[in-house]
Amino acid sequence: MITRSPALLQRPDREVRPLTNSAPWQAQLSRAIRDPRELCRRLGLDDAWRPGAEAGHRLFEVRVPEAYLARIRPGDPHDPLLRQVLPLMDETRPTPGYVADPLAEADHTPARGLIHKYQGRVLLIASPACAVNCRYCFRRHFPYEENSPSRAQWQQTLDHLRGDDSIREAILSGGDPLAASDRRLAWLVERLEAIPHLKRLRIHTRLPVVIPDRIDDALLGWLSATRLQKVVVLHVNHANEIDDAVVAACTRLKAAGVTLLNQSVLLRGVNDSVDALAALSERLFEAGVLPYYLHVLDPVAGAAQFDVPDDEARELVAGLREVLPGFLMPRLVREIPGEASKTPL
Repeated sequence: MITRSPALLQRPDREVRPLTNSAPWQAQLSRAIRDPRELCRRLGLDDAWRPGAEAGHRLFEVRVPEAYLARIRPGDPHDPLLRQVLPLMDETRPTPGYVADPLAEADHTPARGLIHKYQGRVLLIASPACAVNCRYCFRRHFPYEENSPSRAQWQQTLDHLRGDDSIREAILSGGDPLAASDRRLAWLVERLEAIPHLKRLRIHTRLPVVIPDRIDDALLGWLSATRLQKVVVLHVNHANEIDDAVVAACTRLKAAGVTLLNQSVLLRGVNDSVDALAALSERLFEAGVLPYYLHVLDPVAGAAQFDVPDDEARELVAGLREVLPGFLMPRLVREIPGEASKTPL
C-alpha cells in the first residue's frame, strides 16, 4: 500500500506517482471499456450474455475502467461487481412505476447545473461524466446537456447561492464531479469559498473507488487549501470493490483533512444479504470510511431487476444490527420527491 505524509500533500507541484503504478487517471478514464462485446470477451462470459449486454448498452452505454475490471471474477456472470456494470435484457422491458426522473429533480432546478431540494444545502452538477456507468443509476436518463454550465453560466448558480444565506453546504455531484479537471474544480471551489455563509463542501464521488489514481497531488492541492470543511461521500456497494489501491486513496484523502462517508444502494444480486452488508461495513471501516446511508432502489426506468422490497430490506437491516456495532450501521432510507429529507425505513 502506498501512502503519503500530510506534508507531502501540500505540494501539488511535485511529480505525481499513481497509486497503482499505472497510467494517469485521465488516460485510465479515456481508456475505459465502452463496448459490451469487449466487456464480455475480457471477462470470458458465455455468448448467451451478449445480446442482453448489447441491448442494454443501446439504452445506457457501458463504461468500465480497467482498475475496476481487475476486481471482477472472470467467467462469473453473477459476480457482484459485474452485476453493477453489465447490461441485461431486463433493462429493455418497461416496468410500471419506473420512470426517467424518479426523484423529480427537474422540479428543483432553479439555475443551470443547480438542484435545490433540501433546506440548507444545494447540489451542483460539476461534471456530466462518470468513470463507470452503474446500471441502477437514478440519473441514467438525466438531461446533462441542459445542466452542464460553462464558466460564464456558473455565475447565475453562484448568484443563487450568494442570495440565500440559509445555504450552508454545497454538494458537488454529477455524473461524477471528480471526472472534471482539477483546474475546473479548483476554480469552482475558490468561488464557493468566497461566499461567506457557506461552511461545508461535500463531494459525492465514485472515482476514488473505480480509478483510485484520481486521488493525486493536484486534487489534494486544491482540496487541502479550501477553508470549507470537507466531506467526501463515496459510493461502494460491495466489499470486493475495496482493494489496496482504494484504501491508499482513502488514506490520502483523510490526511488532507477530509471526512469520509459511504452511501450504498441495496441491490438484488449484489449486496442483498446480511453477510454481504456486514462485510461491506467492516471493510469500509478498515479503509477509514464510515457507513452513512443504505438506499433502497430509486425506481428509475431500466433498473427494476435490482429491486429489494421494503419488508425484505428491513429484515436485512435487523439482521445486520445483530452482528455490527451501532457506528457501522448505515441508515436505511428512501428518497421521496417533495419530502424535506431522506425518509428512514
